[in-house]
Amino acid sequence: QVNLAESGGGLVQPGDSLRLSCAASGRTFRNYAMAWFRQAPGKEREFVAGISWSGGSKYYADSVKGRFTISRDNNNNLMNLPMAKVQPEDTAVYYCVQAYGPTTPALRVGVHPDDYWGQGTQVTVSS
Repeated sequence: QVNLAESGGGLVQPGDSLRLSCAASGRTFRNYAMAWFRQAPGKEREFVAGISWSGGSKYYADSVKGRFTISRDNNNNLMNLPMAKVQPEDTAVYYCVQAYGPTTPALRVGVHPDDYWGQGTQVTVSS
Protein backbone atom coordinates (compact mmCIF):
# COMPACT_ATOMS: atom_id res chain seq x y z
CA GLN A 1 0.00 0.00 0.00
CA VAL A 2 1.39 3.36 -1.03
CA ASN A 3 1.71 5.92 1.73
CA LEU A 4 2.70 9.54 1.18
CA ALA A 5 3.35 11.70 4.22
CA GLU A 6 3.88 15.43 3.85
CA SER A 7 5.63 17.53 6.48
CA GLY A 8 7.09 20.98 6.92
CA GLY A 9 4.03 23.17 6.67
CA GLY A 10 3.30 25.98 9.08
CA LEU A 11 2.69 29.67 9.58
CA VAL A 12 5.27 31.99 8.07
CA GLN A 13 5.54 35.65 7.14
CA PRO A 14 5.70 37.03 3.62
CA GLY A 15 9.21 36.80 2.25
CA ASP A 16 10.16 33.87 4.47
CA SER A 17 11.36 30.47 3.37
CA LEU A 18 9.84 27.09 4.07
CA ARG A 19 10.72 23.51 3.14
CA LEU A 20 8.13 20.85 2.49
CA SER A 21 8.99 17.17 2.41
CA CYS A 22 7.16 14.06 1.32
CA ALA A 23 8.13 10.63 2.61
CA ALA A 24 6.94 7.79 0.40
CA SER A 25 6.58 4.10 1.15
CA GLY A 26 4.84 1.04 -0.18
CA ARG A 27 6.56 0.52 -3.53
CA THR A 28 9.76 1.34 -5.42
CA PHE A 29 9.92 5.10 -5.17
CA ARG A 30 12.46 5.63 -7.93
CA ASN A 31 10.14 4.17 -10.56
CA TYR A 32 7.51 6.91 -10.44
CA ALA A 33 7.19 10.57 -11.29
CA MET A 34 6.07 12.80 -8.45
CA ALA A 35 4.43 16.18 -8.06
CA TRP A 36 3.24 18.81 -5.61
CA PHE A 37 -0.24 20.25 -5.83
CA ARG A 38 -1.92 22.83 -3.64
CA GLN A 39 -5.42 23.93 -2.84
CA ALA A 40 -6.23 27.33 -1.43
CA PRO A 41 -9.51 28.06 0.38
CA GLY A 42 -12.33 28.40 -2.11
CA LYS A 43 -10.15 27.49 -5.07
CA GLU A 44 -9.54 24.42 -7.14
CA ARG A 45 -6.54 22.23 -6.60
CA GLU A 46 -3.63 23.33 -8.78
CA PHE A 47 -0.33 21.93 -9.98
CA VAL A 48 2.73 23.43 -8.28
CA ALA A 49 5.70 21.38 -9.48
CA GLY A 50 6.51 17.99 -10.96
CA ILE A 51 9.61 15.85 -11.19
CA SER A 52 10.45 12.82 -13.30
CA TRP A 53 11.41 9.48 -11.79
CA SER A 54 15.11 10.24 -12.18
CA GLY A 55 14.88 13.86 -11.12
CA GLY A 56 16.25 14.89 -14.48
CA SER A 57 13.11 16.73 -15.59
CA LYS A 58 11.37 19.33 -13.47
CA TYR A 59 8.36 21.48 -14.15
CA TYR A 60 6.85 24.43 -12.32
CA ALA A 61 3.72 26.49 -12.33
CA ASP A 62 4.43 30.02 -13.49
CA SER A 63 3.34 31.36 -10.12
CA VAL A 64 6.16 29.57 -8.28
CA LYS A 65 8.90 29.48 -10.91
CA GLY A 66 12.12 30.93 -9.55
CA ARG A 67 10.93 30.69 -5.94
CA PHE A 68 10.21 26.99 -5.38
CA THR A 69 12.57 24.12 -6.20
CA ILE A 70 11.41 20.53 -6.48
CA SER A 71 13.85 17.71 -5.81
CA ARG A 72 13.87 14.06 -4.90
CA ASP A 73 16.13 11.63 -3.08
CA ASN A 74 15.58 8.19 -4.55
CA ASN A 75 17.86 6.56 -2.01
CA ASN A 76 15.71 7.72 0.89
CA ASN A 77 12.28 7.82 -0.78
CA LEU A 78 11.88 11.55 -0.26
CA MET A 79 10.63 14.45 -2.30
CA ASN A 80 11.28 18.03 -1.22
CA LEU A 81 9.99 21.46 -2.02
CA PRO A 82 12.05 24.32 -0.67
CA MET A 83 9.93 27.44 -0.94
CA ALA A 84 11.53 30.88 -0.95
CA LYS A 85 10.01 34.34 -0.82
CA VAL A 86 6.59 33.01 0.04
CA GLN A 87 3.61 35.29 -0.41
CA PRO A 88 0.08 35.30 1.01
CA GLU A 89 -1.16 33.81 -2.26
CA ASP A 90 0.96 30.73 -1.52
CA THR A 91 -1.35 29.95 1.39
CA ALA A 92 -2.85 26.54 0.73
CA VAL A 93 -2.84 22.89 1.66
CA TYR A 94 0.05 21.30 -0.19
CA TYR A 95 -0.25 17.71 -1.41
CA CYS A 96 2.35 15.19 -2.42
CA VAL A 97 1.30 13.09 -5.42
CA GLN A 98 2.80 9.95 -6.92
CA ALA A 99 2.00 8.66 -10.38
CA TYR A 100 -0.02 5.49 -10.58
CA GLY A 101 2.00 4.08 -13.46
CA PRO A 102 5.76 4.04 -14.11
CA THR A 103 5.38 5.58 -17.57
CA THR A 104 3.45 8.65 -16.44
CA PRO A 105 5.40 11.80 -17.28
CA ALA A 106 5.92 14.35 -14.54
CA LEU A 107 3.50 16.84 -16.09
CA ARG A 108 0.71 14.27 -16.00
CA VAL A 109 1.03 13.32 -12.36
CA GLY A 110 -2.21 14.06 -10.57
CA VAL A 111 -4.38 13.55 -13.64
CA HIS A 112 -4.99 9.82 -13.45
CA PRO A 113 -7.78 8.94 -11.02
CA ASP A 114 -5.61 6.25 -9.47
CA ASP A 115 -2.64 8.48 -8.74
CA TYR A 116 -1.68 8.45 -5.09
CA TRP A 117 -2.20 11.51 -2.88
CA GLY A 118 -0.97 12.37 0.57
CA GLN A 119 -3.11 13.94 3.26
CA GLY A 120 -1.63 17.37 2.76
CA THR A 121 0.20 19.91 4.89
CA GLN A 122 -1.05 23.42 5.58
CA VAL A 123 1.05 26.40 4.60
CA THR A 124 -0.13 29.79 5.80
CA VAL A 125 1.63 32.97 4.80
CA SER A 126 0.52 35.94 6.84
CA SER A 127 1.97 38.94 8.57
